[in-house]
This record gives sequence, structure tokens and C-alpha cells, in this order.
Amino acid sequence: MSKTDAFAEAGKTAVLQNIHGTMEFLQKFPPFNQMDSAHLAYLVEHCQLRFYGQGESIIKPDDGPVEHFYIVKQGRVHGERPHSARRGSETTFEITSGECFPLAALIGDRATRTEHLAAEDTFCLLLSKPAFIKLFALSNPLRDFALRGVSSLLDQVNQRVQLNAVETLGAQYSLDTPLGELAMRQPISCTPNTALREAVKLMHEQHVGSIVIVDPAHKPLGIFTLRDLRRVVAAGNSLDQPIDSLMTPEPFHLPPDASAFDAAIAMTERHIAHVCLVERGRLSGVVSERDLFSLQRIDLVHLARTIRHAGKVETLAALRSDIRQLVDRMLAHGASSTQITHLITLLNDHTVCRVIELTLEDLGDPGVPFTWLCFGSEGRREQTLHTDQDNGILFEAKDATETADMRRRLLPVAVEINQRLAQCDFTLCKGNIMAGNPELCLSRQEWTRRFTSFIHEATPENLLASSIYFDLRVVWGDSQGCEQVRQTLFKQIAGNSLFQRMMAENALRQRPPVGRFRDFVVARTGAEKHTLDLKVQGLTPFVDGARLLALAHGVETCNTLERLRELIDKGVIEALDGAAYEEAYHFIQQTRMQQHQLQARQQLPYSNRLDPDRLNHLDRRILRESFRQAQRLQSSLALRYQL
Repeated sequence: MSKTDAFAEAGKTAVLQNIHGTMEFLQKFPPFNQMDSAHLAYLVEHCQLRFYGQGESIIKPDDGPVEHFYIVKQGRVHGERPHSARRGSETTFEITSGECFPLAALIGDRATRTEHLAAEDTFCLLLSKPAFIKLFALSNPLRDFALRGVSSLLDQVNQRVQLNAVETLGAQYSLDTPLGELAMRQPISCTPNTALREAVKLMHEQHVGSIVIVDPAHKPLGIFTLRDLRRVVAAGNSLDQPIDSLMTPEPFHLPPDASAFDAAIAMTERHIAHVCLVERGRLSGVVSERDLFSLQRIDLVHLARTIRHAGKVETLAALRSDIRQLVDRMLAHGASSTQITHLITLLNDHTVCRVIELTLEDLGDPGVPFTWLCFGSEGRREQTLHTDQDNGILFEAKDATETADMRRRLLPVAVEINQRLAQCDFTLCKGNIMAGNPELCLSRQEWTRRFTSFIHEATPENLLASSIYFDLRVVWGDSQGCEQVRQTLFKQIAGNSLFQRMMAENALRQRPPVGRFRDFVVARTGAEKHTLDLKVQGLTPFVDGARLLALAHGVETCNTLERLRELIDKGVIEALDGAAYEEAYHFIQQTRMQQHQLQARQQLPYSNRLDPDRLNHLDRRILRESFRQAQRLQSSLALRYQL
């Protein structure tokens, strides 16, 4: 290096003079805002300020083991890595003011795996490795932050959300509690030839509501509950019969390390009140609905039962507020956004089924067996409290004449169901995607033709309107006809590259709201000024991208995260990318649900629009990175389909 170059290099680096000002700057950002003042002063005193021009490499894999801890004082840093499918590189993350890097490489005493480049003129604070090691040993907040990595950001947000909800409820219990911890006593069991009288006596003596029938190896063969006893007595059965003739065979079971949430969902879906715990084929415990109530009254199972037995629509409408309260409680118990959307969809399904049943009781059976379909977020099991109706009817018919007659008889019932669902806070669809629309009350053959026309006569415009139908699911009725339609759908899409390409174009329409030179791109005028749309701009890119790849590769599940996981298993998406997409989707959905909960408490109309300036620094950072993951997914689709 020449003297001129050496002087120029030295000129880029300066010893910090304004220690107090730098400390004030760092105290705005994690983990520095949690550090002791003495430790933070040590960091600042041992830092140097270094300038990097736009495009200049800060650290790269070829540099060898990392020798400094970097904090962005001003500017932006991009993480670049070679693109897996083409020459050149792609930006995998962005680091901005107050953020630090590269923790994993520094702690692991290795080179960074990603080149870090100045995206614009940038100033970084550099702390030498020896000083970082000393500070790492002294400061618990820095050590925890460093060891947990960027994932700790999501953990911190989740913890804060949980604590906020807990403050409202006054207590904290975890839905992640392993079932083995709830089933504290030995399970009560008997052999198949035990007389019912003896089994009931044993249940009474042990004060339990169930007894498990096991074989000599203690494998569960069946279960008998107090509910079964009432049925047996009402039917006049003898109490001297062997219990295996009256038990429920093949009882549902979970492993002891499954969570309380898993049990609650199973009880709600299967209409059961007991779950057997089985480990290595042997009965190890039984968890009852009462055990779940010990977790600060998790009343999911009770609420689902109340919905299923509601005697009128007005009762169902009143129960919607209970669902909102349950969501609050779930947040307090540490439930994830995926668990909560699953729960909401499950209770919505129960509500829809009960509305259908009550309508048929009031209007009379139309004499036509039918299947109630749902589309969109309900089809994907991704509903939040803010939801509208996207539904249809499928029925079987021999010919056009019978089809017309069946539709005539079904439409009045469908219209009434739609109206009653609206009473229960399921908003009528503005686009009329509802079963009461004659175009969505169709025979199986008509549904097959409709999907065929979507695929073979698609234009970008009508595909945009029809994509919601590709997330179809049965809520009520026989599922066989729907499954036949779905199988035909997969066969037609698998080899249709033109249709897939149009779906890819559709998946790129909604761009995540992040720009090159600022954190977020927000609306500039009107009532939506300074806001962005969490659903349309944040979640939709993941939903559309996962749907396209799932349909193209025969992945039959409709849920977005399940689609991503199956695509990883099939090798369509790289595991690290899939994990990043999943984490980003989780966070955007969680942010959206928090906003809906706040709006509900304040009796404001639900909205998916958010002013990012109202977020704290931590939430802004994670939201920005989550949107950037949506950008990366769209970039991969553009490359895959040459758009």
C-alpha cells in the first residue's frame, strides 16, 4: 500500500470524540438500551468510527475470521450472497441505523458467510474482537442478545405482547404446557372383559370421568366416560356387560410432550372431553377438559360446545364477543399467531355449521344433499377476527334439468344462511362470493367446468378475481365431491406452464411496502395517508406465492405455512428460505391481530392499515425485515418463471 493510500485509509477511521452523544444514540436501540451505563461507556470508549462509501465491501467471507463488532451509526448495509439459481448475487437482508453485525460469525470465531456492503455512504462503529469478548462476558443483555441472534427480536416482541395481555387478565399460564405435566396422577384403566358395573365403581372411587381399556401390554384399546354411561343407562343396557362392548374404540391420543393447545384443539375438533397420553405404545396418562380449565380457565372446548348446541342465531351472535375474549386470553397464554388463527377458524367453522343446521330446522330440508364450501382465508384456516364471507355450495346432479331444479331448491336456503351468518359478524362479501349467488351454487360437474375455465381461459384480470377459489375447503357436508374437483384441478395445473406463469404474474402484483431509500413506502394522500396495508401488502405476497408453488407441485394442503413446509420437504424451496418466510409471515400476521384486538377494545371498525411511525424501533425493524422476506419470495418467483 502506498503512503497516499495509507493516509486515505487512515482518514476513513477516526477515534470517537463525542462519547456522551454516541451513548445517547445507542440507548435508543436494543440491546444497548438494556445495558448498564458503565458497560455501554466501555463499548463507546473502545469504538472507532469508520466510513464506507456506497458499494464498498465492509466484510466478506474471504477476509477470514471476523475481527470486529460493527454497529451502523448512519447509512445502510446490505447482506449479499451468491444467487442459488443464476450468476451474480442477491440481497438477503438490510441493516440500518442502530443495528449491529455479524454476531454469529464473531461468536463462532469464523468468517462471515455473507458479504456486507455499504448500500449508501455509511458510518459504522467498530469494536475490536478482544474488547467485544470482554464486554460479552460483562454484559448480560449483550450476551443474551448475541447468543439468541436476530430470532431474539421476535422473542422479545412475543414476550412483550404476552406480558401486555397478562396485565389485562391479571395472571399468566402457558398453553405450551406439556400434557405430561397436567396429567399428574396415574391413569385409571381396566381390561376388556371387566364388567361395566366394576368399571363404573372404580371411576367413582377414584373421582375420575373416564376409564381406559387396555391390553396386557397397557396399549389403549378404548375409553369409557361418564357421558357414555348416561347413554348406556338411557338405552337400558345391563351393567353386567363387559366394558369392551360399550367402550369407544381406538381413543384419540397424543404424546406426553404435546402441548395443552394441541389437546384443546383436538377436543374441539373431535367433540371429545378426554385425551389419552401414549408413550412408546403404553398408556401414560389421561388429560381431561377439566385439566385444561386448571390453566386459568382455557374455555376453548366449552365455548365450542356452547356454539354447537346454540338454540338460535341470536345466541351465536352473542358468542362472538366470547371469541374475542378468548383470543385475548390466548395471547396471554403465549399462543402464536398460527395457533390463534387456527382457533378462530375452528370456532368460525362450528358457527357456520350451527347456522346451517338451525336454518334447515327453520326452513325445512330442501331435499337436496349439499356441501358447504369456503374459500380464501377460511379455506386456508387463516381467519382473524376481521373476516367476511367467501362461500359456495356443491351438490350432485345427473343432468342439466336436475341441476336447475336442485339449484332452485337450494338458493333460498343459501341466501338465508348468508344473512344469518351476517348476523353473527361474518360480513357479507362485497364481491358476492357467497353461496346465495346462483353462480356459486353449482353441481360438482359445474364446479369442475368452472375451474377448468379458470385454468384454460385465464387472463391476468380474471385470474386476479378467481385465485381465491383455489383455497377451497369443505366446512359442512360430504367432502367426496370437493375432493374430486380438487384432484382434477391439480392434474390440469401440473403441466400447464402458461397458467402457472400467469399465476406468478398475479403473485407479483402486490409489492411489499419497502423502498430503496426509506424504511416503508406508505400512502401519501387521502384518509390512508402515512399508512400501509398489512394484509394486502404484507401477507398476500406469501399467500399468493405459496399457493402458486403448491398447485404447481401437487401440494394439496391449503394453509400457507403448511404449504411452505411441504414445499421445503419436496425441495422446491430451500430450508433456510422457507424458515425465513415462515417467521416473517408469523410476525406480520401477529402485528395485524394485535391491531384488530386494539380496535375491538376501542370499539373502532377493523382495519388492516397501519401507520409504521406508531411502532417502536424494535417492531419497525422486524416488520421491515419481514416485508423484505416477502420481496425475496417474489424475486425467486420472478426468476423461476422468467418474469
